[in-house]
Amino acid sequence: MKTALMVAEKPSLAASLANILSSGRCSTRKGLNGSCSVHEWVGQFRSEIVNFKMTSVCGHVMTLDFIGKYNNWDKVDPAELFSCSTEKKEAVPKLKIPYFLAKEGAHCDYLVLWLDCDKEGENICFEVINAVQQGMHRKLHINATRFSAITEKDIKSALANLIKPNENEAKSVDARQELDLRIGCAFTRYQTKFFQGKYGDLDVSLISYGPCQTPTLGFCVQRHDEIQTFKPDPYWVLQVTVKSPDGQDIVLSWSRVRSFDKEVASMFLSHVKEYDQATVVSIQSTEKCKSRPIALNTVELMRVASSGLGMGPQHAMQIAERLYTQGYISYPRTETTSYPENFDLLSTLKQQQNSSEWGEEVRKIIATGINRPKKGHDAGDHPPITPMKHATRNELDGDLWRLYDYITRHFIATLARDCRYLSTTVKFEIGMEIFTATGHSLLSPGYTSILTWQALGNNDTLPKFTSDEKVNIQEAKLVECYTQPPDYLTEAELISLMEKHGIGTDASIPVHINNICIRNYVTVAAGRKLIPTSLGIVLVHGYQKIDPELVLPTMRSAVEEQLNLIALGRADFHAVLQHTVEIFKQKFHYFVQSIEAMDQLFEVSFSPLSASGKAHSRCGKCRRYMKYIQTKPSRMHCAHCNETYNLPQNGNIRIYKELKCPLDDFELLSWSTGTRGKSYTFCPYCYNNPPFRDMKKGMSGCNSCTHPTCPHGMNSNGLSSCLECDLGILVLDPSAAPKWKLGCNRCDVIIHLFENAHKVTVDTDTCDCGAQLVTVEYKQDKSKLPNEVTEMSGCVFCTPAFAALVEKHRAVASKPVVTRGRGHAKSRNRGKPKPPKDKMAQLAAYFV
Repeated sequence: MKTALMVAEKPSLAASLANILSSGRCSTRKGLNGSCSVHEWVGQFRSEIVNFKMTSVCGHVMTLDFIGKYNNWDKVDPAELFSCSTEKKEAVPKLKIPYFLAKEGAHCDYLVLWLDCDKEGENICFEVINAVQQGMHRKLHINATRFSAITEKDIKSALANLIKPNENEAKSVDARQELDLRIGCAFTRYQTKFFQGKYGDLDVSLISYGPCQTPTLGFCVQRHDEIQTFKPDPYWVLQVTVKSPDGQDIVLSWSRVRSFDKEVASMFLSHVKEYDQATVVSIQSTEKCKSRPIALNTVELMRVASSGLGMGPQHAMQIAERLYTQGYISYPRTETTSYPENFDLLSTLKQQQNSSEWGEEVRKIIATGINRPKKGHDAGDHPPITPMKHATRNELDGDLWRLYDYITRHFIATLARDCRYLSTTVKFEIGMEIFTATGHSLLSPGYTSILTWQALGNNDTLPKFTSDEKVNIQEAKLVECYTQPPDYLTEAELISLMEKHGIGTDASIPVHINNICIRNYVTVAAGRKLIPTSLGIVLVHGYQKIDPELVLPTMRSAVEEQLNLIALGRADFHAVLQHTVEIFKQKFHYFVQSIEAMDQLFEVSFSPLSASGKAHSRCGKCRRYMKYIQTKPSRMHCAHCNETYNLPQNGNIRIYKELKCPLDDFELLSWSTGTRGKSYTFCPYCYNNPPFRDMKKGMSGCNSCTHPTCPHGMNSNGLSSCLECDLGILVLDPSAAPKWKLGCNRCDVIIHLFENAHKVTVDTDTCDCGAQLVTVEYKQDKSKLPNEVTEMSGCVFCTPAFAALVEKHRAVASKPVVTRGRGHAKSRNRGKPKPPKDKMAQLAAYFV
């Protein structure tokens, strides 16, 4: 029997597809990578009985990166990144997706791809194909599916109408990935290193540039600049209030609207005040309508989610993705706003007729007949976003329901009638001046009975007037007003600008907006308004001083056009890549030469390192106090030596007993993430300038230092090889006292032990298991040792008296701990644990 391997984009989608295609009769097993399940059943495929295997990936299988040596920020000139070699690496190495796919596909005859039907999905298709073919020894028939909803009808139709993967669309994604990598990394590395080395209150660990991200930020800063440079001008409005026949006060609108000359406005006021009554000169009534919406696409969904539901665009798309994979809505990434000719609108609508929320309105539409939807734009990708099955508030919680509620209401509204109303304008004459009053009366609510927030107000109707009727003037006055600046951009407005200027796609727009938020370039204020930070403003102004095209949308828009031509097969992949890289390479060189222009702006907004931070520990070179700069990334700076030392991040830094490093005389520091988390001591100089070959810059504390005699190093405090990883050593951390702990110097394993002990030391003797012995001392009356003895030596893993005093866990609790017991009992089954390496032999080798 032949085998067909089918691959979806996410595990949850694979489960839904398998359930539909097998009619709920599939068996499920865990994949060898532990993250992706494999669903199996026997069924018919292309007129023969085959064994189906449905599994998934977890998004992209591979990611593009520079080859190893070019990932060193300190040794590589960013200019080299425009021409250096790149390679495809596993996107998430721990998932082992390529190996998993190769194993599952090794004996398959067919490969059916159920990836998202967009360019990213096509790119993942070829990543899957390459992975599966690694283990193939026979001809493989490869096909893809095209579907827009997780319904039985759509899925079975997709399997019956297979297509070939689109290599051109996949290549367009490869081109975009490489361009964004080369351009973004070159600019980001250069400006990050340049400015972080000079200013202490830059509260960011990365000053990034992105071909899409930066123009997106540019829109926000442009609006900020318009607000800052706006100068309000006074103007005057002639406001007249009359008494209607039924006694209502009606405020009239002046036909001249406003006057910027107070004397002229006062002249008109004096003229009007000569009269006690206004005369009705005409009454005009016109039937008007509010047009129902066109079908919903991704951009409009993000706009409404932000402005109406208070959801950021990225969060909204994550919610939409969940609704899609659960089968509640159609595919949520589409540019199309026109229903296909063969779209079954009536059946989709009928699914909602029993809803307690909008069922009554749906039944009315069905009874009177569907109103043919407005013709929108057909982008040729996916149908508009629609509900695929009925749901209730009890089925969906929180934002899932709120977004589903809007999508469903929008769909129903596209099939309803327009809202019709009567607009009445009454024209009044007072001397030579004309005033008007306008009101509305509802004729038919149409779609606004579904989208209730768009309904006409109830207080818009006018009282009855007749031609030539005279009404009394209650008040005539001048109202002084001022022109108002524009408001800060909202997310919804920014999305519109990005769409208009071709910045990003419906899939990437929310990512770019999220990036400028998390990079501290803008903050999201009330009403989802985007307010640029000082850093965001200075960056954009700096680009504008050096090369405005770096921040203008025109460059990226032109690149997007070229990428689309690759997707259509009308442009050569290599030619577009080479041409675009060369343009940005030249711009980069000019940017580097002109960086002082941007630096002048930074000087105004930020403080130099020498003026930042608080006095902390002593420099080993000059013996003066260095300053601790706590803003990200945290650093030590010696103003006298003009040296800056990077520190471990995301933890607390404190001086460790004013002890000094024996190599360089710098005061030792302690880094800790809390009493239950990881901690270690380190020398700030050694951390940045490792003295031994096996110590890595920016990663090594005293727990990795192989100094032969230092009492703080691994030789003095190393206990045993790590219980979890192959390369790590468990090292005692004296700075944690009295919350004593061992920590692996390579992974997140920590062992809490001998809490509240007075002293714990690592002995020179070893246990039979290979671990160093320890001596623990308690103060009198506080001992937790047997018979209340105050001192005992033994093995942390093997001595029975220590068993109750040792607790192992991980510093990072994001995944469950694989418990192997408190000691080495189970480890012995894997072979004797490795003792700490001979550090003296290693040290001797360094000087050979």
